[in-house]
Amino acid sequence: MSVAVARHAGALVVLLATLGCAPQRPAAPAAALEALRRPLPGGLSALVAGVPDGPRVILVHGTPGSASGWSELLLDPPPGLELVALDRPGFGRSGPEAAVTRLADQAEAVARLLPNDGRGAVLVGHSLGGAIAARVAAEHPGEVLALVLVAASLDPALEKVHPLQPLGAWPPLRALLPRAIRNANAELLALQPELVELGALLPRITAPVRILHGTADALVPVANVDYLRRRLTGARCIDTLLLPGANHFLPWNASERVRATIEAAVRSAC
Repeated sequence: MSVAVARHAGALVVLLATLGCAPQRPAAPAAALEALRRPLPGGLSALVAGVPDGPRVILVHGTPGSASGWSELLLDPPPGLELVALDRPGFGRSGPEAAVTRLADQAEAVARLLPNDGRGAVLVGHSLGGAIAARVAAEHPGEVLALVLVAASLDPALEKVHPLQPLGAWPPLRALLPRAIRNANAELLALQPELVELGALLPRITAPVRILHGTADALVPVANVDYLRRRLTGARCIDTLLLPGANHFLPWNASERVRATIEAAVRSAC
């Protein structure tokens, strides 16, 4: 391996971790999280906490990331709720090894977690996970009780590709990148046309929608909120909360606000 290739690989790791919608938060106690680990069909894995027969809340992480990004909620679940946080396909303990870049395929994996006992579920998506959660809500309107979008990336016009990102798809460099960064780069490179396709489906969402976004989000601009309010024409209601000065990483920098928004979504419409 040349020095130049190694240097470019290191720079890409830093760049893509910065550009990624949801890098890993500081590690929670490993033993505590592993006690919540549940294998799922199809080579997927999830962390499950709370009350098994309570209202189900499905947590969808961004990119790069894993179910452990929701550790504050998982280790102290809101009373009476069942929390299910999926390692999305291509991340954490879930296969495949390669990236799964189609939102439809990611949404299919999340939809498998919808209860089959008539309970329905509240979907919570952070960053790119918000787009995936929205796709599930559009394709399964009768099974989604509410949709919570946390710093969600949905407006295709706001998606930008850094000039260095295509280098991460070049095989010699791609092979040097950690799996999470490699797959996150693939997702981000493919995201803009995926969001265009999703945009046509957003009016199908009928569930109440709660939007939580920081005004100082440098990764997913707050202008995504205006796009959502224009597109979610079929939603029963839309409740928007902007957090002045807050950045992108709300699941841990504003965890109590995220918790309160989820609890409100479970209790009632907007």
